Amino acid sequence: MNLSSETGMTLLLLLCFTTLFHVFPQTEAVWLTIPSSGTKCVSEEIQTHVVVLADYYVVTDEAPQLATISVRVTSPYGNNLHHNENVTQGQFAFTTAESGNYVACFWMDGSKHQEGATVSLEWKTGISAKDWESVAKKEKIEGVELELRKLEGAVDAIHGYLIYLKDKEAKMREVSERTNGRVAWFSIMSLGVCILVSVLQLWYLKRFFRKKKLI
Repeated sequence: MNLSSETGMTLLLLLCFTTLFHVFPQTEAVWLTIPSSGTKCVSEEIQTHVVVLADYYVVTDEAPQLATISVRVTSPYGNNLHHNENVTQGQFAFTTAESGNYVACFWMDGSKHQEGATVSLEWKTGISAKDWESVAKKEKIEGVELELRKLEGAVDAIHGYLIYLKDKEAKMREVSERTNGRVAWFSIMSLGVCILVSVLQLWYLKRFFRKKKLI
């Protein structure tokens, strides 16, 4: 009975954990085709205090020598978080200090390579970037307890993301209300100017007709 109950709980936790990761995916693996001239960029909107870990490498093709690429990762405010030149593979990791779009750009040395290249990029954020094997060894946990820790981390990540969306929505609403207020004042001023111009036109026409003794 106990064994069956524990097995059922384990399956339930695994199902919940899998569902959370499918609803809130935090790992992206993409292939980018880098042109011989120009830049290819990818971006992701991330809130503050989130761990980001990414691996990239040039995909092997039939060429005798792999093409080399350069990489730059910038924060929403334009700060350089990672910069690497003339490489075939690399990795970058950082903890976000700003909310917004984090951009990773890749380009080639056009003078050395006439053709483009393909780059594989695996981008992990939040709980997906955490090394759970090290956590399990350090805290000596396994099985259901480890899955509970993963589930707790996923719930914390989702809670933080919901708070971020709430704050973002509040800021957008504030900007929208401020914009609506400015539009309302502009409409009132425009209406006032139109009324003033109409009154001046009537006054001028009346004065003109009186001067001509038409009225």
